Amino acid sequence: VQLQASGGGQVQAGHSLTLSCTASGRTFSSLAIGWFRQAPGKEREFVIAISWSGGSRWYGEAVKGRFTISRDDAKNTVHLQMNSLKPEDTAVYYCAAVLDGLGYHSTLRGIEYPYWGQGTLVTVSS
Repeated sequence: VQLQASGGGQVQAGHSLTLSCTASGRTFSSLAIGWFRQAPGKEREFVIAISWSGGSRWYGEAVKGRFTISRDDAKNTVHLQMNSLKPEDTAVYYCAAVLDGLGYHSTLRGIEYPYWGQGTLVTVSS
């Protein structure tokens, strides 16, 4: 599985930004997709994830109510919509994938994701 993250950039606090993660190399519809981020000097943090079917989502505490995730299986793409951005959202964002056909995983938090894309930098200025 190859993953390509895109859409990063610099925005002002309070504004929105959409990241995309496009997958290739395996049946996309069997993959769950997660987003993680890593700020300078900090550990990698779980942001959000969507199940293989799109029927379930998991949210990191820091982004609940502000970030949403959706998938477009026809385009092998997952979108991360980030609203009400804060300076503390500044980080390199990574998308990752794990096989999840038929809902194999009961949770997408705290599990190992074997496939990772390169990061895309999001900078939020105050």
